[in-house]
Amino acid sequence: METAILFLLVLGLLFAGVPVAVSLGLSSIILIAFFSTDSMSSVAIQLFTASQNYTLLAIPFFVLASAFMSTGGVAKRIIRFAIAAVGHFRGGLAMASVLACMLFAALSGSSPATVVAIGTIAIAGMRQVGYSKEFAAGIIANAGTLGILIPPSIVMVVYAAATDVSVGRMFLAGVIPGIVAGLMLMLAIYVVARVKGLPAEPWRGIGEIVAGGKEAGWGLFLIIIIIGGIYGGVFTPTEAAAVAAVYSFFIAIFIYRDMGPMSGISWVSEADPRASRAGFSGIVYAVAFYFVWMILSFFATNDSETVTFAGRSNLGLAISLVIMVAYVAWRGDKGLAGVPSALVAGLPIWGRNFKLMGRNFGRAFFNEDTRKVMVDASKTTIMLMFIIVNALLFAHVLTSERIPDAITELMLGYGFTWFTFLIAVNILLLIGGQFMEPSGLLLIVAPVVFPIAMELGVDPVHLGIIMVVNMEIGMITPPIGLNLFVTSGITGMSLVQVVRAAMPFVAVLFVFLIIVTYVPALSTWLPYSLMGPEIVTR
Repeated sequence: METAILFLLVLGLLFAGVPVAVSLGLSSIILIAFFSTDSMSSVAIQLFTASQNYTLLAIPFFVLASAFMSTGGVAKRIIRFAIAAVGHFRGGLAMASVLACMLFAALSGSSPATVVAIGTIAIAGMRQVGYSKEFAAGIIANAGTLGILIPPSIVMVVYAAATDVSVGRMFLAGVIPGIVAGLMLMLAIYVVARVKGLPAEPWRGIGEIVAGGKEAGWGLFLIIIIIGGIYGGVFTPTEAAAVAAVYSFFIAIFIYRDMGPMSGISWVSEADPRASRAGFSGIVYAVAFYFVWMILSFFATNDSETVTFAGRSNLGLAISLVIMVAYVAWRGDKGLAGVPSALVAGLPIWGRNFKLMGRNFGRAFFNEDTRKVMVDASKTTIMLMFIIVNALLFAHVLTSERIPDAITELMLGYGFTWFTFLIAVNILLLIGGQFMEPSGLLLIVAPVVFPIAMELGVDPVHLGIIMVVNMEIGMITPPIGLNLFVTSGITGMSLVQVVRAAMPFVAVLFVFLIIVTYVPALSTWLPYSLMGPEIVTR
């Protein structure tokens, strides 16, 4: 009886146009107040417990990091690198857009942020070389969904919080499926491009790939910090999110300088002599390599008893010096003999930039660009957390009324196997994903299906990836598909036009969903190889 009342309340409020979060929270409170033996004090306790959830603390930090990366010019540098890497294939600009979405997804953890950051630039570029607006919009709408599959993913954090599954294992589980999904989209683009005769970009050589990689390197290094830091045991996923937010702010304001008080001021001026530029760049590459070496070598040798900090540092310094000397000799005026003078000539560039950063350090925190990013990130965080807290209250009511147990007994009584159960889960999530925001839907469904999955022997990490892929498809299916609205906003197309443009590539994601559902190793091999199996107490 209580089950029927609860779901009727939720559905009635939703169809009445009440926001999802309010519908979940209000229906839960009404059920507890009038139909349940549970105390009203449990509402306050549950809300307080949800606000104190350490895992969910990662969400505002990932949102903030995504906001700085989206605003701070990282996207255009990633797109340049992606075009250099795959642009020379038939349909290469569209394939480069998918690759750029994959790379940006590994920085942002958000699907809409990926669509906005990459789509704003990539769609205009595709239009200029002859792609139709519909084709370009369909590509970006679908590729943007990789933002919640490739780690770090906000939706994975929500799933982990709802089921007590390891966030670290979930992040690792998304790596291989995310790459496979991106490759499937690129293969589909290539086939369409061959049929329609879409253009290919000219091959610009390895030098352009290296140049694009160097330009995007500061942003892409965040992937190493997040993933390497978590699995190297340096910090937890929540701490990794905080580090990502600080690093993104530093890169956007002080390194790339596409926002903030130093916006538009380059590190190196055209008026600087060639020797000065070579000396400055040589030191930059040496220092950057040293820090990358120290971080990666720490992750690789963390458990070794024979490798010491001094040994790693000395080897890193030696390699860095070789890189610095080789670069300056190559780029300088006088070859190897001019290395010392070039290094000295580069010091004024360092001095000029350090003085500039010192003068603007305080202003960087209170600049209009910084304030706007912080406000936008705060709005997104408040929206997400309000939905999540109310969904957790709804999940508490489900558990207290033993609804998941009743559904488990019913499904087992009808002879459901793991195979048929996963079909039912996919259908449920595909329908629900058309009407609800991913985090809220996941927090409602996960407490119900998780116990059943454990009884039927479905792996908890595998189940999480299946749910995330369903959320992906939900974000590009009407009427509430968030990526559709975002794509419509940045292209000026109507929602109906965007839906038609996206549908052909949604078929690719449906095939990918079937593969992920029935090939568990795709999701579980990497996390269990590196971290061992997930232990679930029934």
